[in-house]
Amino acid sequence: MKVLVTGGAGYIGSVMTRVLLDAGHQVVVFDNLSQGHRDAVPAAVQLIEADIRDFGRVIRPDDHIDAVIHLAASIQAGESMLKPEWYWHNNVIGMLHMLDGMRHLAIKKLVFASSAAVYGNPEIVPIPETAACKPTNTFGMTKLAMDMAITSESLAHGLAATSLRFFNVAGAYRDAGERHRSESHIIPLIFDTLVGRRKEFTLYGTDYDTPDGTCIRDYIHVLDLAHAALLALDKLEPSHHMIYNLGNGRGFSNQQVVAAVERVTGKQVPVIIGERRPGDPAVLVASSKQLKAQLGWRPQVMQLEQIIADAWQFYQVRLYETQ
Repeated sequence: MKVLVTGGAGYIGSVMTRVLLDAGHQVVVFDNLSQGHRDAVPAAVQLIEADIRDFGRVIRPDDHIDAVIHLAASIQAGESMLKPEWYWHNNVIGMLHMLDGMRHLAIKKLVFASSAAVYGNPEIVPIPETAACKPTNTFGMTKLAMDMAITSESLAHGLAATSLRFFNVAGAYRDAGERHRSESHIIPLIFDTLVGRRKEFTLYGTDYDTPDGTCIRDYIHVLDLAHAALLALDKLEPSHHMIYNLGNGRGFSNQQVVAAVERVTGKQVPVIIGERRPGDPAVLVASSKQLKAQLGWRPQVMQLEQIIADAWQFYQVRLYETQ
């Protein structure tokens, strides 16, 4: 199968590209490189440098694309509350242009990176797919709108689609890992502190209704995520839009993550306490029972320390290469 990966020069996209190649697929990467890195794209893979809004103009029928894995989006929840207009334009309007292009080109298969942020503060934990969607930040709102647009496209035009609602993604695979231009994720932020790129690490809020007062999140290894996307790609059905939660099913507080990083690296993390960030839910933990039952997915890396160790190994290599 010839698969186009939007955002393929980014963190998850670069791992997804390598896993697709491992599985014998042809891969094309579509990325505007605003957040991604050209050197994250394997040399043998075609890179189309373009904005998602130009999808229908840039991709041609003779490209013979069979499926799209859509990973391109703005992803920072805090930023989305300060720049909501950018998130609506980039995430929602951008994807609508992509769907128009796919329809015109008769590309009938889509796997979409949705998010746990669509649930907001859940009433049931672990969160099933049947839980009410009440996003508390603009990022989550845009992901929910994108899910709804895909459902409409599937019903009206026969699109075969699956949304994977990612919980917190971490870890690395071979020479692909996390290196955002503007970092917002907890584990690389802690690493930045350990190597002196930041003075200290900030815990945003210690008064949540959780055992230690800090937010609880579900961490999934990026390689397990990529394997789930492969399974979803193989099971797509015309006119059906399936939605699956994708997480480990275990929650770790921000303080527990700090402690785990200290155990893995043998270094002490300088921590300061900050105010809560707008739109941060207290607890997000997935129930992935449906994904396991229907697609046969099984996570291979369950331990937080192993996820952190893989991320740390990649981080140190990249740090050495940039010095």
